[in-house]
Amino acid sequence: MAPTSSEGTIMTTPQETSALIRGQTIASFTSYAEAQRAVDYLSDNGFPVENITIVGSDLKQVERVLGRLTKWKAALAGAGSGAWFGALIGLLLSLFAETGTGVVVILLWGLFYGAIFGAVLGFIAHLFTFGERDFSTFGLTVATRYELYCVPEHAARASEMLAQMPSRGTG
Repeated sequence: MAPTSSEGTIMTTPQETSALIRGQTIASFTSYAEAQRAVDYLSDNGFPVENITIVGSDLKQVERVLGRLTKWKAALAGAGSGAWFGALIGLLLSLFAETGTGVVVILLWGLFYGAIFGAVLGFIAHLFTFGERDFSTFGLTVATRYELYCVPEHAARASEMLAQMPSRGTG
């Protein structure tokens, strides 16, 4: 099985990628929403969409700078992450509580200690960057073109169906 990234997408080598793309190009779009709309149209009209592949190409890495990252902002972000983790651990441990009050107490202690440890770790992690990256960002990889591929035995029918697809304003 191919490894997955932190977003849950399957990571492949270039040789494996060509095996994922089956068939020939039947349509090209400038946005993923348009490609998705086309596949949805095919599906709604009874086309066997398991024969379709959406391929995004001409990738761009977009990184929006959100602001300056200080030690205290890193600690606050760490506290938030730690609180969630601590609450999860508290929830799991609360399964062994004998009363409803015990559940709440264990959950709150988990949240509290998680926030404390998260804040400390966030603060220390930022210290170890030595000022190399004192800003926070939101990053995303986007494609500038999306193509629909279809296996050869169904490509002609898919192309004909897409030619009949109503335009955006009349759908």
